[in-house]
Amino acid sequence: MSDPELTLTARIIDRIEKIAPTAWDACAGGDNPFVSHAFLQALEISGSVGRGTGWLPQHIVLEDATGEIHAAAPLYVKGHSQGEYVFDHGWAEAYERAGGKYYPKLQVASPFSPVPGPRLLVRPSPQQLSIREALIRTLTQTAENSGLSSLHVTFCTGDEAAALAEHGYLHRLGCQYHWHNQGYRSFDDFLGALSSRKRKALRKERAQVAAQGLDIRALSGDDLKSEHWDAFFAFYMDTGGRKWGRPYLTRAFFAALHESMREKVVLVMAFRNNQPIAGALNLVGRDTLYGRNWGCIEDVPYLHFECCYYQAIDYAIAHGLKRVEAGAQGEHKIQRGYLPVETHSAHWIADPNFSAAIADYLDRERQALEHEMAGLATLSPYRHSDEG
Repeated sequence: MSDPELTLTARIIDRIEKIAPTAWDACAGGDNPFVSHAFLQALEISGSVGRGTGWLPQHIVLEDATGEIHAAAPLYVKGHSQGEYVFDHGWAEAYERAGGKYYPKLQVASPFSPVPGPRLLVRPSPQQLSIREALIRTLTQTAENSGLSSLHVTFCTGDEAAALAEHGYLHRLGCQYHWHNQGYRSFDDFLGALSSRKRKALRKERAQVAAQGLDIRALSGDDLKSEHWDAFFAFYMDTGGRKWGRPYLTRAFFAALHESMREKVVLVMAFRNNQPIAGALNLVGRDTLYGRNWGCIEDVPYLHFECCYYQAIDYAIAHGLKRVEAGAQGEHKIQRGYLPVETHSAHWIADPNFSAAIADYLDRERQALEHEMAGLATLSPYRHSDEG
């Protein structure tokens, strides 16, 4: 990058431990834990990403002549489309039927984390926008020089998607369900914002769980012990094995998460007779609780909703957080107060004919999604202003 005041050089880093945490986090900011140095390093040192996993780190940094990092992007060479939650399997099949080679591809992402947030990480400065432009150009040039089929920037911010679109990336919309704190003082205060029918339904669900006599705790920081992680990993392996065939995260990842990020962890666990039977993993950002993984070894009606959604709302209200993001998919979240919001990704496709075909597909997909979200909005459980 050339600038009257600043010249930056791009460098590819194959392990994030080669970058000082303070340098990376100065670019990532403190809002979203999923792009923090600690989270990405936990994935690498635990073997959850790296050789043999289909996620090969090739992080991009832009640094000045003194070695100070001004921008970064968590970049991976992907050998498959697993663990992304922005589904492009159909694109891969179509390209390979036409004689192309879709994999490997490049991916800017937080692995296994369908969490919207920044992906073009730039240190705050008066030159921040021009440095972001330089980072986009670097990513594009890296993709062009690689000879690979494509580069995908998933769950980026809407502003980033718009900036990438100006550089020829295709903009894709998605949908998630988030809960927004309207200054509620308690869970009952939140319930008061719902229609009478939905309010009764939620109370009934919580009452049925309460009648089971379970002890449900939200564990964080030093309250978390190795036995809690052992139990949760067993839940994760059981549920992940049934859903995906091969769970992505290793036990060592949760140990690394505990070591470096336990103050940002909220592990909701349900106990029966002091024995853990279910758990939901959350991470805390500056103003948001991010729900991630869930698992159980006992089937209890509505316990999933209690641990993943209602306990998260309880925690957010008690700690003054603005949002709970409950992860990918699930229209059932709407009736529990989680409303649909748009998510964004951006895609650079090397083959111009293939790019044009995907652009046409995305136009039609966007229209269908906008129609679907308009319909979902009518299912809101919140009472209208004229309701008592």
